Amino acid sequence: MPFHLHFSEQDLLRCRFAISPIWETQAAIGTLGRPASHGYHLPWLRRIKDAAAELDLAPLLRLMPQRGRNPDFWCPPPTSALDTFEEELARVRATPADAAYTDLYETLADQPGALESPIGQRLLADPAAAVQFLADRLEQAWHRLIAPEWPRLRALLEADVAYHSRVLAAVGFRSLLGELNPNLRWEGSTLTVVSSLGEYERTLHGEGLVLMPSVFTWPHVVSGQEEPWAPAIIYPARGIGGLWSDEGDRTPDALARLLGRARADVLCALTDPASTTALAHRLGLAPSSVSAHLSALKGAGLLVSRRYGHQVLYERTPLGIALAGAEG
Repeated sequence: MPFHLHFSEQDLLRCRFAISPIWETQAAIGTLGRPASHGYHLPWLRRIKDAAAELDLAPLLRLMPQRGRNPDFWCPPPTSALDTFEEELARVRATPADAAYTDLYETLADQPGALESPIGQRLLADPAAAVQFLADRLEQAWHRLIAPEWPRLRALLEADVAYHSRVLAAVGFRSLLGELNPNLRWEGSTLTVVSSLGEYERTLHGEGLVLMPSVFTWPHVVSGQEEPWAPAIIYPARGIGGLWSDEGDRTPDALARLLGRARADVLCALTDPASTTALAHRLGLAPSSVSAHLSALKGAGLLVSRRYGHQVLYERTPLGIALAGAEG
């Protein structure tokens, strides 16, 4: 079912990119509860395993169903390109009780049995206290799970914004959307987000749209912030395939024995989406050889591909990431 965002001319002029530490924090918590999303983040998951076990994340995860609505108030779109976590958390803590109640009620009502659950009843009984309770847990998760990795995460997110800002300048907003994610479609003055989470419609009134890259949303694109919160599109950042790799990493010998050296080199070289020609140049191989290796890796479920303009870009699946990061 689609989300439809209806734009005016003023909205098009006010579209902007931003990075949100608090979004990454809650999205990282959601990743912990979705084993299917673990493939891209195994090194991080290993590092934070003990810290995550010491945190009380159950109330947050109760509000993060696999499919369905999440609260909007705990990750408001940033007001500037580089808001700090502390600035965003202060806005969360300032959420009015009536707005929090509505947001929490609609989120819980979207999950069978959640309204009647003990945590659901506790949150709705005192929404002002619920805001502070949830903000405290987001703050703890930030300090234990995300802050130690934030320089690495921020560098990748800033690189994505720089890249897509150049794309916007070169090809315009409509073409940019298709490059951000194939589930974003533009027709007339309406942006449609293809989603399985239900149908939603919003007319923008000159506030524009915030475009936010995210490390922890792959392969999904997220939207649907309702008033009074600003509308945003959160899309998978480029290059997450190599996010947790250290500079100087080489193809693991065990992987080379499994796949063959050249094919394993192609898989490990895909630290960010790349075309056959770019990979051939990077590896010093003939494009025809790289094309054959890419086809084999895609057939084995280790890569996916998508077309951008006249190019086909390849990137690793979670299985491909797990294999490329194997240590033996």
